[in-house]
Amino acid sequence: MSLRNKAILAIAAGIFAATSFNMAQIVGIVVAANDIDINYGKLALSKSHDKEVRDFAQQMVTDHSAVQKSVFDLGAKLHVTPADSDTSASLKKQAAEETMKLKALKGKAFDKAYIDNEVSYHTAVIDAVSKTLIPNAQNAELKSALEGAAPMFQGHLEHAKKIQSSLEGSATAAKY
Repeated sequence: MSLRNKAILAIAAGIFAATSFNMAQIVGIVVAANDIDINYGKLALSKSHDKEVRDFAQQMVTDHSAVQKSVFDLGAKLHVTPADSDTSASLKKQAAEETMKLKALKGKAFDKAYIDNEVSYHTAVIDAVSKTLIPNAQNAELKSALEGAAPMFQGHLEHAKKIQSSLEGSATAAKY
């Protein structure tokens, strides 16, 4: 794992560490996290020419849009409006910074940075959901929804790692 990715994970861990959230804040964090990955996916669709990266980006847009809809539906059912928190604000700030970096890149450099970010981002989200959001979710339906989404996030992480390895392999092969 690169130093940059370790830094992203450390920052993300700090955002979620030892924080208690109410139901509206948990919903707000989930909404923010999904919006961020939907936007990363849309950016990749507009910039990448690599089929594997584009297919992954489309999957992120599709899957996270579906999760987002279910979060809003559950929030409406439970009469919960997503609330901002320091955590959701930090996530949005970090995402804005990362988006600026990604927008400045082109070609294979963009593809690598996008996929590296997706690996780091999904690792941080999985950690936050399992160690912070689920334990703080007092409502059984919200807790169940978070637990139900975990396998999808894990699948995204594994898929991103596979592409990361493929991109690294093609970069190594290009050197020889």
